[in-house]
Amino acid sequence: MIKTVAATAFAFSLAHGGHQPPLRMQMLASQPPQGIQLAWLATDGSVIGQGGDNTSWYRYTPDANGNYSDGTWKQLASLPNGYSPSAFSSAVLADGRLVISGGEYNNDGSPYQLQLTNLGAIYDPVKNTWTKIGHPEGWQFIGDSPNSVLPGGQFLVGQKLTQEAAYLDPATLKWTKVGTAGKSDFNSEEGWTLLQNGTIITADVKDAPNAEIYNPATGTWSSAGTTIVDLHSPSPYKSCLQYGPKKKDCYLPPGEIGPQMLRPDGSVFFTGSGSGPEGYGAGHTAIYYSTGSKAGTWVQGPDFPNDDNAGDSFSVLLPSGNVLVFGVTGTLYEFNGSTFSQTGSYGGSPLLLPTGQVLIVGNTVSLYTGAGSPQQSWAPTITSVATTLTHGTTYTIKGTQFNGLSMAQAFGDEYQNATNYPLVRITNNSSGHVFYAKTHGHSTMGVATGSTIVSTNFDVPSSIDKGTSTIVVVANGIASAPVTVTIN
Repeated sequence: MIKTVAATAFAFSLAHGGHQPPLRMQMLASQPPQGIQLAWLATDGSVIGQGGDNTSWYRYTPDANGNYSDGTWKQLASLPNGYSPSAFSSAVLADGRLVISGGEYNNDGSPYQLQLTNLGAIYDPVKNTWTKIGHPEGWQFIGDSPNSVLPGGQFLVGQKLTQEAAYLDPATLKWTKVGTAGKSDFNSEEGWTLLQNGTIITADVKDAPNAEIYNPATGTWSSAGTTIVDLHSPSPYKSCLQYGPKKKDCYLPPGEIGPQMLRPDGSVFFTGSGSGPEGYGAGHTAIYYSTGSKAGTWVQGPDFPNDDNAGDSFSVLLPSGNVLVFGVTGTLYEFNGSTFSQTGSYGGSPLLLPTGQVLIVGNTVSLYTGAGSPQQSWAPTITSVATTLTHGTTYTIKGTQFNGLSMAQAFGDEYQNATNYPLVRITNNSSGHVFYAKTHGHSTMGVATGSTIVSTNFDVPSSIDKGTSTIVVVANGIASAPVTVTIN
């Protein structure tokens, strides 16, 4: 993140007041104490948001009926002293904790144009505490680096300024460097998308239009071919930006790129930054087929309408299978696999909710509701769960496709808040009250796991209503068929 038209969604909201179109956009009844620049979906159905001051953190909880338009905000613990980052690597882990690492900027009084801090922390939502996590050995700078959670649950981060990568083990909070042989350029400004087979695909920025696939099992990168069209924008910088005390601590940005999204049919939709001077002008798009008869091939997608692009911006996979793309002009588009349709305007950054709606946070916070519905085959299925549940008790639930078919959230590089993990929602038949049982210990963080039986643990809330209820597993806004349970 360097170019600021979209780095940006939060700044756009501040400048434009979060203008909302009718019908599809609904302003929240309860607004946060300050602007929210990015949000993550906690495994208990609540939302964790970072305030615009970088230091304050908040939790947003839906109302008793599971309605996210009329919830409540509560301030959470602040980060450890000295760490107040913006534009960092981040993810919700399989144990339900939120991890953040690095930051392009850090409000620590640094005199440099960039900070590229190597600090990090992990948030425990049960204890409401942050714990420092350190950094991989020898990594003096992390900054706004790409990341992904591997199917085994490890938090993988690619160092911004090199080809190196390392993962954090959630159990030990220790970093381990991994092999990255074959990488064609440094990791800067890339987005990393987890595929069905556990590999990671990216479109290079410095080495555009080359694309690459990383195999965590072998620790190697290999070519995924060319994206056909150039998805990156030229860098507007003619001289490098200082980020440290030494003369060599200077970074020349390679340009920007848009988000990339794995869709239910196995295609990956890549969006481009502006093709004109300094990143302006219409962005190109490309489609990569990761499975099926076309596996390993590319086709050119449609150019953005309205001379728009998605450089350093967001996209969300809607339950319908459409990709909601945030144009840098403040325009929202839905891509249906072949064409764009303009659906409104926005002022902030998105988070896919378990209702299938998109929470858009910024100076104001609103809900976006997309059109269409998912195919039945995309939904999780429950194969095993206790049918009598007791307050305050932990149970295991088993089934298929608990992690959805995609990471479902994407940005050009940093600002990652993927939602590919299961939530458990219990609805009381008499009161209609909705409860999310905190999930943890997911058996996998892989996507599109098909017919493989997977599992997660869930904690029955102590405040849950007694009596006959239904339970569903929700992944990326798509719910399983309900199972009847009794709450003791």
